[in-house]
Amino acid sequence: MADDELPSGWEKRLSRSTGQHYYLNVYTKESQWERPDKPAEPSSYSGGGPEQVQCSHLLVKHEQSRRPSSWREEQILFTKSNFRESCLFFTNSYREQITSGKASFAELALKYSDCSSAKRGGDLGPFGHGAMQKPFEQAAFALKVGELSEPVQTDSGVHIILRTA
Repeated sequence: MADDELPSGWEKRLSRSTGQHYYLNVYTKESQWERPDKPAEPSSYSGGGPEQVQCSHLLVKHEQSRRPSSWREEQILFTKSNFRESCLFFTNSYREQITSGKASFAELALKYSDCSSAKRGGDLGPFGHGAMQKPFEQAAFALKVGELSEPVQTDSGVHIILRTA
Protein backbone atom coordinates (compact mmCIF):
# COMPACT_ATOMS: atom_id res chain seq x y z
CA MET A 1 0.00 0.00 0.00
CA ALA A 2 1.40 3.44 -0.95
CA ASP A 3 2.18 5.91 1.82
CA ASP A 4 -0.80 8.10 0.95
CA GLU A 5 -3.22 5.22 0.31
CA LEU A 6 -5.46 4.41 3.28
CA PRO A 7 -7.40 1.21 3.93
CA SER A 8 -11.00 1.44 2.72
CA GLY A 9 -13.44 3.35 4.90
CA TRP A 10 -10.88 5.83 6.26
CA GLU A 11 -10.29 9.51 5.48
CA LYS A 12 -7.20 11.52 6.35
CA ARG A 13 -8.11 14.95 7.73
CA LEU A 14 -6.21 17.95 9.01
CA SER A 15 -7.01 19.30 12.46
CA ARG A 16 -7.69 23.03 12.16
CA SER A 17 -6.57 23.62 15.71
CA THR A 18 -3.37 21.56 15.91
CA GLY A 19 -2.30 21.29 12.27
CA GLN A 20 -1.86 17.52 12.77
CA HIS A 21 -3.44 14.89 10.57
CA TYR A 22 -5.99 12.50 12.04
CA TYR A 23 -7.96 9.62 10.56
CA LEU A 24 -11.75 9.35 10.41
CA ASN A 25 -13.73 6.12 10.12
CA VAL A 26 -16.38 7.19 7.59
CA TYR A 27 -18.88 4.66 8.94
CA THR A 28 -18.75 5.29 12.67
CA LYS A 29 -17.31 8.84 12.63
CA GLU A 30 -14.73 7.73 15.19
CA SER A 31 -11.36 9.41 14.79
CA GLN A 32 -7.84 8.52 15.80
CA TRP A 33 -4.39 10.04 15.54
CA GLU A 34 -2.67 6.78 14.52
CA ARG A 35 -2.68 5.79 10.85
CA PRO A 36 -5.09 2.85 10.39
CA ASP A 37 -3.68 -0.42 9.09
CA LYS A 38 -6.92 -2.27 8.29
CA PRO A 39 -10.22 -1.33 6.62
CA ALA A 40 -12.81 0.56 8.66
CA GLU A 41 -15.74 -1.46 9.89
CA PRO A 42 -19.31 -0.21 9.47
CA SER A 43 -21.33 0.49 12.60
CA SER A 44 -22.22 -2.68 14.46
CA TYR A 45 -25.80 -1.47 15.08
CA SER A 46 -28.18 -4.35 14.60
CA GLY A 47 -31.50 -2.91 15.71
CA GLY A 48 -33.45 -3.42 18.91
CA GLY A 49 -33.84 0.26 19.79
CA PRO A 50 -34.58 3.62 18.26
CA GLU A 51 -32.96 4.45 14.93
CA GLN A 52 -32.40 8.03 16.11
CA VAL A 53 -32.33 10.04 19.30
CA GLN A 54 -32.13 13.73 20.05
CA CYS A 55 -29.81 14.99 22.75
CA SER A 56 -28.27 18.08 24.23
CA HIS A 57 -24.80 18.00 25.70
CA LEU A 58 -22.38 20.09 27.70
CA LEU A 59 -18.74 19.54 26.68
CA VAL A 60 -15.60 20.28 28.70
CA LYS A 61 -12.41 20.06 26.60
CA HIS A 62 -8.70 19.70 27.44
CA GLU A 63 -5.53 20.74 25.59
CA GLN A 64 -5.26 17.36 23.84
CA SER A 65 -8.89 17.20 22.78
CA ARG A 66 -9.47 16.43 19.13
CA ARG A 67 -10.00 20.17 18.63
CA PRO A 68 -8.46 22.01 21.63
CA SER A 69 -10.26 25.33 21.15
CA SER A 70 -13.84 26.47 21.42
CA TRP A 71 -16.15 29.41 20.87
CA ARG A 72 -15.41 30.39 24.50
CA GLU A 73 -11.63 29.99 24.48
CA GLU A 74 -9.15 30.24 21.64
CA GLN A 75 -6.90 27.81 23.49
CA ILE A 76 -8.12 25.26 26.03
CA LEU A 77 -6.19 25.56 29.28
CA PHE A 78 -6.90 22.23 30.99
CA THR A 79 -3.80 20.07 30.62
CA LYS A 80 -4.03 16.34 30.13
CA SER A 81 -2.53 15.81 33.62
CA ASN A 82 -5.16 17.84 35.47
CA PHE A 83 -7.90 17.17 32.95
CA ARG A 84 -9.56 14.15 34.49
CA GLU A 85 -9.96 15.63 37.96
CA SER A 86 -10.89 19.11 36.71
CA CYS A 87 -13.36 18.00 34.05
CA LEU A 88 -14.99 15.50 36.34
CA PHE A 89 -15.22 18.15 39.05
CA PHE A 90 -16.94 20.57 36.65
CA THR A 91 -19.22 18.00 34.98
CA ASN A 92 -20.28 16.60 38.36
CA SER A 93 -20.90 20.15 39.61
CA TYR A 94 -23.04 20.88 36.53
CA ARG A 95 -24.95 17.60 37.00
CA GLU A 96 -25.65 18.50 40.64
CA GLN A 97 -26.92 21.97 39.67
CA ILE A 98 -29.24 20.47 37.04
CA THR A 99 -30.60 17.63 39.18
CA SER A 100 -31.15 19.92 42.18
CA GLY A 101 -33.01 22.46 40.05
CA LYS A 102 -30.48 25.26 40.71
CA ALA A 103 -29.93 25.66 36.96
CA SER A 104 -31.35 24.27 33.75
CA PHE A 105 -29.30 22.15 31.39
CA ALA A 106 -29.68 24.78 28.64
CA GLU A 107 -28.49 27.61 30.93
CA LEU A 108 -25.31 25.75 31.90
CA ALA A 109 -24.61 24.58 28.33
CA LEU A 110 -25.06 28.12 27.04
CA LYS A 111 -22.61 29.46 29.60
CA TYR A 112 -20.00 26.69 29.97
CA SER A 113 -20.03 24.19 27.08
CA ASP A 114 -16.97 24.16 24.79
CA CYS A 115 -19.12 23.02 21.85
CA SER A 116 -20.72 25.45 19.40
CA SER A 117 -24.05 23.74 20.21
CA ALA A 118 -23.90 25.82 23.42
CA LYS A 119 -25.61 28.62 21.48
CA ARG A 120 -28.63 26.30 21.20
CA GLY A 121 -28.53 25.30 24.86
CA GLY A 122 -26.45 22.26 23.91
CA ASP A 123 -29.04 20.89 21.46
CA LEU A 124 -27.43 18.59 18.87
CA GLY A 125 -30.64 17.85 17.00
CA PRO A 126 -31.63 14.31 16.02
CA PHE A 127 -28.91 11.84 15.05
CA GLY A 128 -28.67 8.17 14.20
CA HIS A 129 -26.20 5.38 14.79
CA GLY A 130 -22.71 6.09 13.51
CA ALA A 131 -23.04 9.89 13.64
CA MET A 132 -21.22 10.45 16.94
CA GLN A 133 -18.08 9.09 18.60
CA LYS A 134 -18.77 5.60 19.93
CA PRO A 135 -18.75 6.34 23.72
CA PHE A 136 -21.09 9.29 23.15
CA GLU A 137 -23.41 7.26 20.94
CA GLN A 138 -23.57 4.37 23.40
CA ALA A 139 -24.43 6.69 26.29
CA ALA A 140 -26.98 8.68 24.28
CA PHE A 141 -28.87 5.63 23.03
CA ALA A 142 -28.84 4.06 26.51
CA LEU A 143 -30.61 7.06 28.07
CA LYS A 144 -34.37 7.37 28.41
CA VAL A 145 -36.01 10.61 27.24
CA GLY A 146 -35.41 13.24 29.94
CA GLU A 147 -32.54 11.28 31.52
CA LEU A 148 -29.13 12.83 32.23
CA SER A 149 -25.91 10.85 31.73
CA GLU A 150 -22.98 10.49 34.02
CA PRO A 151 -19.83 12.14 32.57
CA VAL A 152 -18.86 10.50 29.25
CA GLN A 153 -15.29 10.77 27.96
CA THR A 154 -14.52 10.91 24.22
CA ASP A 155 -11.66 12.21 22.07
CA SER A 156 -13.40 15.60 22.21
CA GLY A 157 -13.44 15.86 26.03
CA VAL A 158 -15.97 15.05 28.75
CA HIS A 159 -19.70 15.38 28.08
CA ILE A 160 -22.88 15.42 30.10
CA ILE A 161 -25.71 14.26 27.84
CA LEU A 162 -29.42 14.96 28.19
CA ARG A 163 -31.68 12.88 25.97
CA THR A 164 -34.53 15.07 24.77
CA ALA A 165 -36.32 12.81 22.24
